[in-house]
Amino acid sequence: MGQSLMVEKHNFTRLIEGTITSPKGFKAGGLHCGIKKKRLDLGWLYSDVPASVAGVYTTNLFQAAPLIVTQESIAIENKIQAVLVNSGNANACTGEEGLKNALEMRDSFARSLGIEHHYVAVTSTGVIGEQLPIDKIKNGIDQIDVSNNGDGQFENAILTTDTTVKNLALTLEIDGKEVVIGGAAKGSGMIHPNMATMLGFVTTDALIEPGALHVALKEVTNQSFNMITVDGDTSTNDMVLVLANGLAENQVLSPKHPEWKAFLAGLKMVCEELAKMIARDGEGATKLIEVEVAGALEKETAAAISKTIVGSSLVKTAIFGSDANWGRIVCAVGYSGKKIDPSKVTVKIGPITVVENGMPQQFNEALAKAYLDNELIKIFVNLHEGEAKAVAWGCDLTYDYVRINASYRT
Repeated sequence: MGQSLMVEKHNFTRLIEGTITSPKGFKAGGLHCGIKKKRLDLGWLYSDVPASVAGVYTTNLFQAAPLIVTQESIAIENKIQAVLVNSGNANACTGEEGLKNALEMRDSFARSLGIEHHYVAVTSTGVIGEQLPIDKIKNGIDQIDVSNNGDGQFENAILTTDTTVKNLALTLEIDGKEVVIGGAAKGSGMIHPNMATMLGFVTTDALIEPGALHVALKEVTNQSFNMITVDGDTSTNDMVLVLANGLAENQVLSPKHPEWKAFLAGLKMVCEELAKMIARDGEGATKLIEVEVAGALEKETAAAISKTIVGSSLVKTAIFGSDANWGRIVCAVGYSGKKIDPSKVTVKIGPITVVENGMPQQFNEALAKAYLDNELIKIFVNLHEGEAKAVAWGCDLTYDYVRINASYRT
């Protein structure tokens, strides 16, 4: 999906036909180690030098073993040089044996690379509650050659119910140096704000200290990955990691750097595009829904309302059926938990105003249906109370979502 993006400019930032390995010094690949029947199921990412790292993680209290191991590794030095990802098995709710397997997964990869164990991050995605086939993973590790760059293999190896790979890259200029940011992600179901069944990996050759990178990631996550929802379920495994290896040789980035905002804009663009790819690829989805809420007194209010609308099963099914049922939208606004004045609310479905000042407006049903037959549906809500706004993304809810999740383990 990332390969189909058109080139665009934003704050001297340019999307390119690239991937997670477009930044200097990064290589990636994937292979089949036997967790899945046929498809690639073991992916790896490698930096020529240890990279500054920042991560955000699922809010689910049942954090999977690989997340625990990865956070422990990062805490030692805030540097990561390699990432190992398996799909098909989540290694979640697996107790002490699961933790031992996650550690062995990390340590085996580190030994094969000849690097410190805490320079390796590991993560898993797939079925919950089954022990990891660690021998198959170790056999897979023996086949990894980080001197080779497998085109698209990493992006394919991390997928579960996804229907397409998700990647992109962009360039920007900092201190007269070309800086590249690349990204890859997986996610299709169990997607809900605050990190659900989603894995995101972002690489950059920018020179930046771990503390500043964490500040940047936290800010852009709240405007991208945390603003998508597919089905309201928050999973056990998921995280976003950003690795910055400094090979672009710019001056050290921090919030005090004169071009900090340019870097932040580039990182946000990568994360936002990946987030939209995930929402668009929701299990069984046929449409991407974008909800913008404006005119709020606080950004938190706009964010909560936009996520409530895009997460409403009734709104999602109406979009699937191309039914301009605006009542479901205002209903979601009303139960969002945020205090607003209903008499001031305006709602638009695409270019069509369906509610103004809290009152329904006459509109052409045929034109509304024609708009809702598109693959991208935009809903706009104006609260007319302030200047804050937020955007959230989701997808329609289809018959196929039930079919896919009714037989996920089989």
